[in-house]
Amino acid sequence: MAMTMDDYQRAALRTAAPRDKHNELFHLLLGLVGETGEIAEKAKKIVRDKGSDFSQWDTEDVKKELGDTLWYVAVIADYFDLALEDVAKHNIAKLADRQKRGVIGGSGDER
Repeated sequence: MAMTMDDYQRAALRTAAPRDKHNELFHLLLGLVGETGEIAEKAKKIVRDKGSDFSQWDTEDVKKELGDTLWYVAVIADYFDLALEDVAKHNIAKLADRQKRGVIGGSGDER
């Protein structure tokens, strides 16, 4: 059975701390940065130690780290009363619009 983004978000929230816990948003943001930093650190080691051959990256490890990152994104979205599915749809629509206008490779949020 397929899992929707909203199914995932609901499941992730079962393991999240209450929103009203002291400094919870700050904790979540630091967790997100930490998890993405772990991915970057592992990528750095492939560049340094394996000649940038990303085919040597353990895909199970990538899956685990991306899952940890997704958990934080899902819980942060809920903190702001955003459905993860809506966040995903908005992002895809934004990228499609940029591609249609030929500005997908530029820089800046408002292109």
